[in-house]
Parts: sequence; structure tokens; C-alpha cells
Amino acid sequence: MEQFMGTWKLTASENFDEYMKAVGIGFASRQIANLAKPSLLLSVDDQGLISMKSTTTFKTVEIKFRLDEEFDEITADDRKAKTVMRLVDGKLVQTQNWEGKSTTIEREVQGGKLIVKCIMDDVVSMRTYERDE
Repeated sequence: MEQFMGTWKLTASENFDEYMKAVGIGFASRQIANLAKPSLLLSVDDQGLISMKSTTTFKTVEIKFRLDEEFDEITADDRKAKTVMRLVDGKLVQTQNWEGKSTTIEREVQGGKLIVKCIMDDVVSMRTYERDE
């Protein structure tokens, strides 16, 4: 988990609008999300609780979790999901389930960048973050 800790800033985004459409996010919300350049802060407290906080000029969303334990998540677009975060082959894999649907978000550090792959059915979005030191 250590490689994920710190502050990251979005620098590139591919196919994110298509991913949001696949998830079921409305036009207006997608327009705002496409303009947003989130800053992502990952940290862990003394009790081992991991925090992932996404901040934009529009909204701040924070989730706190332990690996492999399901928790209730209110997503940035206000979906109420049952979410599990796992560490799989060096990737932080987030699985959200809501209303009979499921999406997976994989985060991996490659070459000093945080690569985020959002997968919904056959739609894949790639978002790249760089360390914000």
C-alpha cells in the first residue's frame, strides 16, 4: 500500500465520459466531472484505516476503509454502493456494487504515476495521476 500513499493530481483522462455513461451518470453531472481535475490524497491512520480523499473545485469525496472489508460508499455521483477494496498483484482494486450493477476501479503505480483504470461492462477509461509534491 505504501506506493499509493501521498497526494496525486489528475494529468490525463481517456474515455471517462463513456465510462460515466455506462455507469448511468446523467449529462449535467458528466459535464462537471469532465471539467474537474481531481486531487487524490491517500493516507493511513494509526489503526490501519485507509483514507482516499478526492478533491475538486466542485466537490470533495472521502472514503475510509480496510482492505478486504465491505463498506457502504456514497460515490461522487451519489450512488449508494457496497464497496470492497483489495490489494491484488500490486494493484488497489475497488469493486462497487449497486442496484444489481457492478464496476471495478483498478489503481496501480507505474513509473511514478498512478494509473486508474475504470471498468464498466466493456467500457474502459484510463486516468493518469502524477505526484503532487
